[in-house]
Amino acid sequence: MVDDRHAYGQTGETAAVAFLESRGYTILERNFRTRFAEIDIIARHKGVLVFVEVKARRSRRHGDPKWAVTPTKQRKISMAALTWLKRHGGTQVRARFDVVTVQQLGGRTQVELIPNAFELAYA
Repeated sequence: MVDDRHAYGQTGETAAVAFLESRGYTILERNFRTRFAEIDIIARHKGVLVFVEVKARRSRRHGDPKWAVTPTKQRKISMAALTWLKRHGGTQVRARFDVVTVQQLGGRTQVELIPNAFELAYA
């Protein structure tokens, strides 16, 4: 079951990458891990660094996937983003946090981009 969910999550991330690239995003890194969290996709779009959280769901049984990016998850992603910035030589860059949802609805894959989904969260 866990392997199946992981495989579906990877499929969702692949769909998200294709979706983002089709909209002009340049993918810099995937699955950046820290002790705080994992950032699914790090990209650049129109001169802005973008940290992307991907949520993939097979149904809406557990609600809309965009609501799964809780304040706790936002803090963890924010800490991981700060780590990435420090490792790559700068915190004085324009950056934002996007969420991409990937859902199977009626046999179709539906991808939604939520730009600026949340702000840097410390507390």
